[in-house]
Parts: sequence; structure tokens; C-alpha cells
Amino acid sequence: MSILEKAIRYSTVYRVSSHILFWLVVFIVPQYQEGTSLRDMLIENTFYLSFYMMASYFVAYIIIPKLLRGDNYIVVILWFIIGSYAISAFSRIMVVHVMEPLIRKPPFEQESILEILTDIRKLVVIYFLQNFSLAWIFGFIKLVKDQYVVKQRTLWLEKEKTKAELATLKAQLNPHFLFNTLNNIYALSLANSPVTSPSIAGLSEILDHVLYRCNGSFVPVSTEIKLLENYIELEKLRYDERLIINFKHTIDEDLDIVPLILLSIVENAFKHGAGEDIGNPVINIELLLNKGNFHFRVCNTFTAKEHNDSGDKIGLDNIYKQLELVYPGNHEFKTFIYESTFVTLLSITDLRINKT
Repeated sequence: MSILEKAIRYSTVYRVSSHILFWLVVFIVPQYQEGTSLRDMLIENTFYLSFYMMASYFVAYIIIPKLLRGDNYIVVILWFIIGSYAISAFSRIMVVHVMEPLIRKPPFEQESILEILTDIRKLVVIYFLQNFSLAWIFGFIKLVKDQYVVKQRTLWLEKEKTKAELATLKAQLNPHFLFNTLNNIYALSLANSPVTSPSIAGLSEILDHVLYRCNGSFVPVSTEIKLLENYIELEKLRYDERLIINFKHTIDEDLDIVPLILLSIVENAFKHGAGEDIGNPVINIELLLNKGNFHFRVCNTFTAKEHNDSGDKIGLDNIYKQLELVYPGNHEFKTFIYESTFVTLLSITDLRINKT
């Protein structure tokens, strides 16, 4: 687990440690008065620190959450008035009847509890202003921290959600590809084709790539090119010279891309192009990676009356979903028919900045 994820989950240890550090800083801030001994100063600081803490936690954990939840403002104001009065009165009682006897030598006069409770002016002017001045600072810090944690948690959850969705899409794609390829090899075996064994060897190489080399979120474009070349060689074994296929690729920098997307596009071209064409099918594949900008085009001939856009296109559907998850707003993916050719275009703007 990363440090960021630990902060996002905001463990009890982290929370307690940060609060202790904050109050330790408040405690050690000099509040020395001339003629006051170190013992008396420590006693005073301890008492006043406890008052600051009561006011701060009251504001940060009761008042502010009520406001953020949209509670009735009149009710929140009543809560604040009653709470601040109680804290101020309690602070004055503790000062007069507990702290002062510890640091002052008798005899000295003391206010009664009733006098303290009814002296509203002193409670407001002295204790309320003193205690709650720090409370609002503490509350503001907590509010900013909470907003940051919520934002980071949201980003983290979105990231985890994206990972889970991509894993699901890959889990759908791999069986889809395997099913189609095994069907092809099965057809070759029924015909006692001499290319059955080489087809199995080619499939083994492709599965090694799919299962073990594409486990990461991204792979180098050169790796995907090698996968396409292996897949094309495997498909060539199924057809005689009637299949014309051209694969051109140019890359000036070996950047990373989401795995298996290109394979799905090419697989679709074979399945709905060469697999359904009763004449001389042609498949042209062009890949260009220039200055970080990626372009991929696949054109395949097809028989119009047999071409069915609503057919078995799980791979293409997954591509749409994966691109939206990984390259939102930075890609273009479209398919269209031009005369007797089915065209698939994929463009991704600057692969350098899209890796997440």
C-alpha cells in the first residue's frame, strides 16, 4: 500500500498522531508572564490547553459537520450558543476553583459558581473569545484536510474502479479471442489440414503473450506489434494465397499502450472480413507512432449481405469501454464502411501523457 493510500484511509494512528503534534505545538508556544514560575506556567498552559481543545473539538466535530450536512441553521445556532456558553462557564469554574488555588497563595477571593454562571459579559469577552479564537483555526484546518482526503479518496476509488473494470474487460476479451482461435483450429483438424500443428504452436505463442506478458496495465507498442505479427502468421495458415494481407508499422519511440486493443481490432477484421469473404479478401493494417501520437487503421473487404454489425463483436465493444476508461477525451475510435471495405480507425493523442 502506498503512502498516499495510507493517508487516504486515514488510520487511527495517523489521526491521533497529527492531533497530538498540533496540540503539542500549541502547548509549547511561550505564554510566559513576568514573575510566573515555570511550575505555575505549566499548570496554566495545561488548563488553558484543555479549554482550547474542548472548544476546538466542539466546533470541528459538532458544529461544522452539522453545517455541512445542511441541518437547520436555527438549530445549529442554538447548539453553538449552548455549547459555547457551557464551555466558557466550565473554563471559568475550573480557573477559579481549581487552577487558581494551585498557583495562588491564600487568602484570596473566589467567585461563586452562581456568580460565574450569571456573569455573561466576562464569559463572552474573556473566555469565549480566548477559547474559540483557536477553535475556528482548528476547525478550518480540519475542514481543509477533510476536503483533501475526500478528494484523494474519490480519485483512489475511481482508480481502483477503473482497474477492476479493465480487468473485467480483459477477462471477457481473452476467452473471446481463445474461443474464436480454437474454433479455427478445430475446423482445420476436421479437414485434416497439414497446418493444424503449426496453428497450435502459433496459438501457444500468442497465449504466452496474452496470459503472461500482458498482465500490466500497459505494454510497449513494439510488444503489441510482435503479437499482431504472430497472430497474422497464425491466421495465414488458415487461408491459401487468396488472402492478401499487408501490415505496415512505423514507430519513432517505443511508448506504452493498453494491451490487446490492437489485437481485438485485427481479430475483428479477420473474423468479419477474411472469415466471411468468399472471394479474395484483403486486409490492410497500418500503425504509426510519431512524436507520441498514435494512429492505427485496419481496412478489410467484406461481403455486404453477410456483414452484420450486431454480430459477435465483444472485442470492439470492449475497446470502446477501455478507451473511455484509460484515454478519456484523448482518443478517437470509429468504424465505417467505404464502398466494399470496412474501416476501423484508432487515434490516441500523445501516449506519453496518457499513461495512468
